[in-house]
Amino acid sequence: MSCIKFCSFLISKFHIYLYFIIIKGKCPEDGWDESTIELFLHELAIMDSNNFLGNCGVGEREGRVASGLVARRHYRLIHGIGRSGDISAVQPKAAGSSLLNKLTNSVVLDIIKLAGVRTVTNCFVVPMATGMSLTLCFLTLRHKRPKAKYIIWPRIDQKSCFKSMITAGFEPVVIENVLEGDELRTDIEAVEAKIKALGAENILCVHSTTSCFAPRVPDRLEELAVICANYDIPHIVNNAYGVQSSKCMHLIQQGARVGRIDAFVQSLDKNFMVPVGGAIIAGFNESFIQDISKMYPGRASASPSLDVLITLLSLGASGYKQLLKERKEMFSYLSSELKKLADNHNERLLDTPHNPISLAMSLKNLDENNDAAVTQLGSMLFTRQVSGARVVPCGSVQTVNNYTFKGFMSHANDYPCAYLNAASAIGIKKQDVDVFLKRLDKCLKTSRKEAKKEKSVNEISNSNTGTEQLED
Repeated sequence: MSCIKFCSFLISKFHIYLYFIIIKGKCPEDGWDESTIELFLHELAIMDSNNFLGNCGVGEREGRVASGLVARRHYRLIHGIGRSGDISAVQPKAAGSSLLNKLTNSVVLDIIKLAGVRTVTNCFVVPMATGMSLTLCFLTLRHKRPKAKYIIWPRIDQKSCFKSMITAGFEPVVIENVLEGDELRTDIEAVEAKIKALGAENILCVHSTTSCFAPRVPDRLEELAVICANYDIPHIVNNAYGVQSSKCMHLIQQGARVGRIDAFVQSLDKNFMVPVGGAIIAGFNESFIQDISKMYPGRASASPSLDVLITLLSLGASGYKQLLKERKEMFSYLSSELKKLADNHNERLLDTPHNPISLAMSLKNLDENNDAAVTQLGSMLFTRQVSGARVVPCGSVQTVNNYTFKGFMSHANDYPCAYLNAASAIGIKKQDVDVFLKRLDKCLKTSRKEAKKEKSVNEISNSNTGTEQLED
């Protein structure tokens, strides 16, 4: 094949790719190679006015970049997305960046449907993490419910989702969870009783959660959605890292089917393995999602959109589905191996079948030997380069924005035991699980030895004190 024919073949193949993504608005089934993705991004970039040959810019924002390194990092897509009054609006002098934004939202919508929420109608990528994206949803609802001042919130001990309500200027109404076996579950009766006590018109929304740390499990979304529909109250779901879980996505789909879910928010980094700084706001009412996008003031960075589009074009739909499959397999492996380790240390894997991502292992024996031993275990794991594992002692108290939580991090005032969390999140490998279990085993053995030594020292000290008192 001659060089000219080969180039023609590559160009025709590239334009077939362009047709598929632009016309269909879907993630390609098979991932693109890096050269094709870069060619695609350069095609978009030359549509922006700052990259026109002979362009004469006399405004205050002309896409000028001082550093060539910065320009290359962003593929010369400098203008960002949106206009001053609407993050989803097309920017005339940034046709390429605007097209990038539209394509990203279309591809992400396709992936959300693929992951299990089939009836979702609209979504957009917002250049803020989950907490601020939730705040944007609440601020949008303020205009629709001007008298409302409360948000009903089944308790989950995670600061950003709590602060998202405070930042928006609303008063969180904390609904304590109920203990069912080892699991902490939504108290549906308490939610409905609080709605009746406060008055539905005074409630901005119910703010529920899917993805969470065990032994807390996803909220009873179907029951909450029915309550919201019956009382005509909006329902916002914090689905921070739930896209990777078919169970979390099924809960959202079912909630929307039987009741009311106005929007659900998910993190880009946790679900798509991109840098922190972006989220997806999605929902079933296209006009409401558009209202949220219009609430965002000013233009926005295109970086989160660029990151997730590159990632999904690289993976393709089949590649992302494979990651979801591997994550689920690793969850089963982590669960079985962590149970074995717990049994060896006279502890137990807490029974939390409704949590599809996070697991918890009791630390009851360690806690009984020494109050400080539990938190010390967390430090030991961290210094041994085990990240993400959370060690939760009993009875810790913390104040967040003048709200005091007893038993903070355990999602309950008095959870029966201290415990350790581990999660099987997207991208986890068998090697990660094996190394974690090996290091946890060593840390538990060391902690137990140190606790026994300290106990012996205390017993000797107490014995000597008793003898001195008798002599006196």
